[in-house]
Amino acid sequence: MTDAARWKATLYVGGLASMVTASHIHDAFIPFGTIVDVTLPENDKPNSTETHRGFAYVEFADPEDTAEAIDNMDQSEFFGRVINVSAAKPPKSAGEGLGSKTAVWQQEGWLAEHAVSEEDKMAAEEAKARDAQCADPMQGLQDLDVAGPKPE
Repeated sequence: MTDAARWKATLYVGGLASMVTASHIHDAFIPFGTIVDVTLPENDKPNSTETHRGFAYVEFADPEDTAEAIDNMDQSEFFGRVINVSAAKPPKSAGEGLGSKTAVWQQEGWLAEHAVSEEDKMAAEEAKARDAQCADPMQGLQDLDVAGPKPE
């Protein structure tokens, strides 16, 4: 399964109590479809008593199962706390977007969005050439000896 397809089949579950384990989450979400993986990120604070960060990711085998799980589990009570269940968002790449250390115009996403085709480049050059030929506003007026409208 591609990364994009995996993220479409993944749920974010937030607001978890500290006593919740991956097996508890697995048991709560198994009625909605086949679960591929449950990820419960560990707490990165060294002196904290909590074992996880209060959220989890649940990956289903079928992306359609995520909609049913969201409808049934969002804002429900789980271990005495109301949980938030939504579609997971893919993580932002460190090399993409405004927070990266690479110039925006050097990033793949920007180049793909703002690429100029060869046809457009040639049309722009032709327009410049036409404008250069007509650069003199007095061109073609040499034979006129009187200003104003032509007499009839």
